[in-house]
Amino acid sequence: MRDRTIVVLQGDETGQELLDEALRVLQPDVIGFPIDLITYDLSLENRRRTQNAVVHEAAAAMREVGFGLKAATVTPEQKGDVGSPNAILRREINGKVIVRTGRRIPGVPPVAGIHNPISVIRMAVDGAYGAKEWREGEGLDQVAYRTEHISRATCRAVAEYAFMQAERMGAKVFGGPKFTVSAIYEGMFKEEMDAAAQRHPDVPYEPLLIDATFALLLTTTGEPLVIPALNRDGDILSDLVLQLYGTIAGAESLLLSFDESFHIDVVMSEAPHGTAPRLYRKNLANPMAMILAAGALLAHFPEDAAAQHAAHAIQKATIETVGHGTRTVDLGGDATTTQFTDTVIEAIRQELERSR
Repeated sequence: MRDRTIVVLQGDETGQELLDEALRVLQPDVIGFPIDLITYDLSLENRRRTQNAVVHEAAAAMREVGFGLKAATVTPEQKGDVGSPNAILRREINGKVIVRTGRRIPGVPPVAGIHNPISVIRMAVDGAYGAKEWREGEGLDQVAYRTEHISRATCRAVAEYAFMQAERMGAKVFGGPKFTVSAIYEGMFKEEMDAAAQRHPDVPYEPLLIDATFALLLTTTGEPLVIPALNRDGDILSDLVLQLYGTIAGAESLLLSFDESFHIDVVMSEAPHGTAPRLYRKNLANPMAMILAAGALLAHFPEDAAAQHAAHAIQKATIETVGHGTRTVDLGGDATTTQFTDTVIEAIRQELERSR
């Protein structure tokens, strides 16, 4: 069993405030055991001051201990600035897969009658977000170009993990890339999905083009689904899927790296939303996703029964807190950020006490 150590990556604005709420949930008097926290300041100010050295240091620490909990950070728009810390972190921990799972939240009406969970398994690297771009010509004759790539290793990691996730969820692997239009590029991903289906013959498999996947999601209300996706497709798709359940704040986002046997090497957990500057210092933001991110991280502590119990209690308490009527303003309630967390903490304590 690895030591109970988590690398904490501080962020910006409301993102940092919500991380602070999640860290309240991870205190020993709540979950019943101590966790060592190694903290790195990834605020925009410190990234600029260190010229991103702090991001590289945080990535090295995550490779060492295996676990990271990250606040939302600001990515400056100016060319030549420090850019996105996420891109550096994904590259340096060899992150291959991002997992976001939409789930029903009691009292929050879903769109289109969605009932069962849907996981989007997205490429964390390659594709449009790693592309080289340039322009040639002038005026109306100017042409913009982009060259992007995907690797078979990344395609295989996403496809394999999608089927592993479907086995755990009792779900169907559903959807896929636009392989009819892009037989060479996106076809590579489809080849790996088909190969993974052969390795997991007991998992239902329904490959579809990405446009059909989007369309059918609005009419799908039945079995749980797992959707493997290219990087940008998955980025767009996961935002849609989470909103189908009524709020993007109802799920965590996991970045995973693997060894050659597809065992998880590093897991970094965060909220799927941004820094919400309009809510900064107002004590109104919804901390659900960040609290769920903390719980999901504990669920990946191997061979650690106490951590598994705490992870279950955190998720159950967070979801039930909403169901019992304690909701922040975005969900139609009047609870402040800290009041919501207070209620979740008490529910976690009660859940763990019942399970003893």
